[in-house]
Amino acid sequence: MREPPAVLVTRPEPGCAETAAAVAALGWRPLLAPALVLSPLPLPADIAHPVQALLLPSRAAARALAGALDPGLPVLAVGPGTAAEAEAAGFRDVRHAEGEAESLVVLARARLRPRQGALLLAAGRGYSRALAAALRDQGFAVRHRAVYAARPATALPPETLDALRRGRARAALFLSPRSAQVTQRLLRRAGLAETVRGMVALALSQRIAQSLAGMPWRAIRATPAPDSSALLALLGRPAPGMEDEVA
Repeated sequence: MREPPAVLVTRPEPGCAETAAAVAALGWRPLLAPALVLSPLPLPADIAHPVQALLLPSRAAARALAGALDPGLPVLAVGPGTAAEAEAAGFRDVRHAEGEAESLVVLARARLRPRQGALLLAAGRGYSRALAAALRDQGFAVRHRAVYAARPATALPPETLDALRRGRARAALFLSPRSAQVTQRLLRRAGLAETVRGMVALALSQRIAQSLAGMPWRAIRATPAPDSSALLALLGRPAPGMEDEVA
C-alpha cells in the first residue's frame, strides 16, 4: 500500500486545519503540528472608546474582536487573509495591506490622518510593539491593546511524531518566526533534529526563512510575497514517485 508524502503544518488552530485541507487538496498528507496555542483575552475596558480606525496585524486579532466594536469602524488589515477574517467578524469597511507590518504602516499613512483621532492596534500579547512604534513615528496616537494570547505548544502530536520518526515528511510550512522557533525547539526536544535533513522548509517570508537557518533542512525557501496562497504554490504538488510504501 502506498500513501502520499507528508507535510508538516505548523500554523496555529483554527488556521492549521484550513491549511491542512489545502495541503491535502494538492495531494500531500498533512501532519498537524500547531506550534502555538491561541486563546482570546478579556477585552480591555477601553476597547470601545472612539478611534478613527482599527488596525489588525493578524487573523487572531480579528476573531477576538467579533461583535465587540462598531461594525462600521474603518479597519486596516495587514493582508487579505486578515481582511477576510475581519469581514467574517462583522466589520463592513475593511481594507488590507500587502501582508507585512511595514505595508500596514504605509496603508495607514495613505488613508488616515493623525489629527483625525487615535488608532486602535489590536494584537496578541507581546506582539506588534515595533508596529505601534512605527505608527507613532508617523505622528499617530496609538492605543496598543492585547486581545489574545499565543503560548508555545509543549509537544508535537503523537501521530506527527510517529511520521517524523519514520521519515515520512518531505516539507514543512512556516507562517511566522515564532512558529518556526517553537517547532525547531520541539523537534530538538523530541530528538528529531536530524529528520529535517530530508525536509524542505517553506517560509512565508524571508524573515521567517532566516529563523530556520539553525537546523540542517534539505533546503529553505521563502515566498516572494507574504500570502498563504503563495506558500501553497511554493509547495506545489508532490512529484511522481514520492509516495511512501507502508505496511
